[in-house]
Amino acid sequence: MPDRTVSRRLFMRLAAVGAMGLAARPWSAGAAPASGASSRDPDAILRALLEGNRRFAAGDAAGPRRTPQDFAEQAAGQAPGAVIVSCADSRVPPEILFDQGVGDLFVVRVAGNVVTNAGPIVKGSIEYAVAELGVPLIVVLGHSQCGAVKAALQHLGAKDALPGAIAGLVDAIRPAVIASRGKPGDALDNAIRANVMAGVARLKGLPPIVAPAVKRGKLAVAGGVYDLKTGAVSMIG
Repeated sequence: MPDRTVSRRLFMRLAAVGAMGLAARPWSAGAAPASGASSRDPDAILRALLEGNRRFAAGDAAGPRRTPQDFAEQAAGQAPGAVIVSCADSRVPPEILFDQGVGDLFVVRVAGNVVTNAGPIVKGSIEYAVAELGVPLIVVLGHSQCGAVKAALQHLGAKDALPGAIAGLVDAIRPAVIASRGKPGDALDNAIRANVMAGVARLKGLPPIVAPAVKRGKLAVAGGVYDLKTGAVSMIG
């Protein structure tokens, strides 16, 4: 089973961010622990997400806040606790794998969970969540057997032309694949992890909204990988 714990260093960093005082924006009422993170402490929110994932992977998902009444209560506005930048893969639904409900997550999905060279649509969506919704945590979530990363790995150095905009997608992932070369272990797994960390690094340095929020201690950025076979999320970084 993959390690679902967050590194001590990351937890200390997230706790320090929370101690600096984030604007209180309560989560929607419900049974899931993440919705109780009213302090907007990114450490508490991340722990709640991982606890939700533990329930999901164990077959004990609560499936919170998914009734018509829950949707009606969210109609007037939203206050999600985390941005999840995940792959568009049909097997990676963040609300399900983190056992969350309506209003809990601000999800940005794109093939290969690409952040670097992803264009204004992806970056603008993330910036909106930070600037307008006050979201205190971003999680870049990759997954095992990612087809986009696999394509970048297979076509690294190849002269063949990929159809349509797929070539641009592969090109955006290519630097992470190159950075992972020569490391011990499975080449695809290494490239997937490197792609996640490239997204984390890009967001931490992304002006003019995300990077300043990170620097002021109002935002934390973390990376994780979802295992398609086990259902477990492992934090990395």
